[in-house]
This record gives sequence, structure tokens and C-alpha cells, in this order.
Amino acid sequence: MRPWLAAVPALTAAAALWAAPASADAVRGNEWALGALQAPEAWSTSRGDGVTVAVLDTGVDGGHPDLTGQVTAGPDLVGSTARPGDPYWGQHGTAMASAIAGHGHGAGGADGVMGIAPGAKIMSVRVIPERNDPGVPRGRGTGASGDDSLVQGIRYATDHGAQVISMSLGGTSLDPQRNAQDDEAVQYAIAHDVVVVASAGNGAETTNRTEFPAAYPGVIAVAAADRAGHRAPFSTHGWATSVAAPGVDILGARPGGGYLVGDGTSPAAAFVSGVCALIRARVPGLSPAQVRQVLERTAAGQPAGQYTEDLGWGLVQPAAALRLAATLKPQPPDPALATYRTRYYGDGRLPVIGFGWLYGQVLLGLAALPTGGACLVGAVLLAVRRRRGSPGAGAGAPLPAPPPGPAGDGPLTGPAPGLPAAPRPGQRGLGW
Repeated sequence: MRPWLAAVPALTAAAALWAAPASADAVRGNEWALGALQAPEAWSTSRGDGVTVAVLDTGVDGGHPDLTGQVTAGPDLVGSTARPGDPYWGQHGTAMASAIAGHGHGAGGADGVMGIAPGAKIMSVRVIPERNDPGVPRGRGTGASGDDSLVQGIRYATDHGAQVISMSLGGTSLDPQRNAQDDEAVQYAIAHDVVVVASAGNGAETTNRTEFPAAYPGVIAVAAADRAGHRAPFSTHGWATSVAAPGVDILGARPGGGYLVGDGTSPAAAFVSGVCALIRARVPGLSPAQVRQVLERTAAGQPAGQYTEDLGWGLVQPAAALRLAATLKPQPPDPALATYRTRYYGDGRLPVIGFGWLYGQVLLGLAALPTGGACLVGAVLLAVRRRRGSPGAGAGAPLPAPPPGPAGDGPLTGPAPGLPAAPRPGQRGLGW
């Protein structure tokens, strides 16, 4: 995830190191997540056309060959001096956007990164800096209105036509006012018919603390799964988890050309955001609560049909979700979700941030490509009223009430020969 709180702890997950593939099609061949998600079957029904996914992140390079024509640039709410083309701009966000709506390049789009919803559009809203950006203090920015950048970003995306908001970022906060503002912004988006997705966090090997915005009511909190379908060791687990998606050895586009590879709940959340785009393109009238329920009811759980704190209801299944979605009667979004009846209480510790993709040092490059206090809601919070959307109408038995809230993020790698220079030696960069 990206740094949007005051303090950033040392990253604990090591990035996967990959050798540069011999040709561009080697990138597509290594996108194991598409097979795990049975993407080709889903694409026979929907490719996400007509749906806009807002990527609230570090910026997105719309000039990457795999993203051309897909990206609309929204405001930069961070306030740093970094600009597109700078080494401290758009690394994480571009990778997340490619997981959602990459369309590949070359003949028939056969080369490069293909996202889970290649027909969807990306709205880039910059709300966090790159972790190693020397031009801005670590933490979330404050925009021209004086409001927090994440709050502004959520409201901007909602007011400018996003149907899905993807947030591969998160952390814990001790500021009651900030939590209330964040939650209000999330509920504003949901009440205006926007599906909100966030990564659960990469803190399982350290504190395993519940993270926000994933744990806010109504948000789809996404955990990371490995190639065997098990929870990735770093993936935060707890009551907030809704579903899971691939989050290990994930390829992503890099600004200026080339590719990154890494682990984290960040790409997992991006994949689920793309699946939401597939659903909204297929059945536009489904409410955010119905979209979440479709994902949960059709997820492949371990054991099947049972909820676990590791993977929530299980690994998302886009094709099955599309089939179920087509049987449902659309309902309007909840006009106003209930607010917390108690204040947030912190635990007295400094804020901690978990990042989805843990940057490493190896960047996959191809010669053929251009170079280029807030509470810990959950176990510790006893007096908070958990809010999740009400079950959607439609065919099938009602979905068992899932635990409230969502959470997450993970690692990346650096540049290969022929591509722009990698981060300085010893630099670990943002977590994906």
C-alpha cells in the first residue's frame, strides 16, 4: 500500500526477483493470475467496457504501451514537486492500473500486461506520494481546500463519474477526526452508487493490525493469495477481510515502459476492482452492496462456502460472479448508511502504514518495449457498530452475513538492463 499516514514502518516482506524475459510475450506468459481468475471465460461475457475505475494512488502513466487510451488524469492532491516522468511519480499507481485495465500491445495486444478488465477506463487521482519521494513528507497530502488528500480523492472520483474506486493503500490512524472524515467520504461514495475496494494490508508478519480504509463499512477488503490459493504470508488477516485475489509474483507496468514484479495485497485489490468493473459493465444497475455480495457468494473458499479470516469468502471467480450478477434484480444503493455510535479510540501507538506492493530492486524490462485516537476496528473495538450493506435482492439464498469492513498491500522490483536506472542501492521503495 502507499504511505498515507504519518509514519511508515520498515517493510518486512522481501520482493521477488525476476530475470528480464527474452521477449515481450514472456510477460504475458508469466501473468499466472489471469489463469487463476479464469479471465478468458469471464471476457466472453464482459471486458469492463463503459466502466470507469478511479485509481487513488501515486499517479498513472497513461503513455505506457499497455495503457494507451485508457487513462484520464485527475487532480494531483499530494502537493509534492514530483511530476509525470520523474522517478518518484506513478510507479505504484501505474502498476495497479495495468492490473485493472491493461490491454497489452503489439499485434492483437498479445504482448505486455493484460488487466482483468481490459475494456475499462482508468481515472487517475494522485492522493499519495511514492514512498521514496524526497520532495514530500511521508504521509497523506492536504489539498487546496485544506482537506485530507484521500478524502478529496474519494469525493472527486465520486463526483466525476467513477463507478468503482480502487485503493491499494491503507494504514492505521490515531486521529479520530481523520477516521470520521475518511469514513464519511467512503459512505458518500457508496451512497452515490460507487463500489469501493481497498487492500487489506501486508502486516501479517508483524502486527497484523486492521487497516483502513479497507475496514470501513461497505468497503470490499481484499487479501492476497499465492499460487496455491492460500493466504500469502504477508497478507493481513482478520474480521475485515471480504475476498481474496492473486497477490504473489504479480507483473505490473512501469512508467516510461518496462515492468515491475512483486507481491502484496495492492495488486490483489486492483484485480478485484477490475472484476467489479466486469460486473458493472454486465449489469450496470447493481448496487455496491449487491456487487460485493456477488463476489462473496461466488468466491472459491477453503473450505467451500465458509468464511475465514485468512481469505474472507475466498478467491474471487469473475466468470461465476458474472453469471450470478445476470440473475439479480438491481437495487438502488443505500441512501445513507448508519454512522458509528461511539468515538474512535486509539491504542496510544504511533500510526503504522502497510503497503500493498513491497518495492524491490529488479525491474522487468524488455528490449522490444519503450524504455522509459483512530481505532483498530475489530478485535480491539468493542463498542463499534459494524456496518455492512444490506443483502441484495436476487436469485439464490441470502448470503450469510459476512464480517464487517475490509483491509491491504505488498512488494515490487527494480530496473533491468536497457531500462531507466533502478532505485538507489539499498532502497526498498513502496510496498505494493
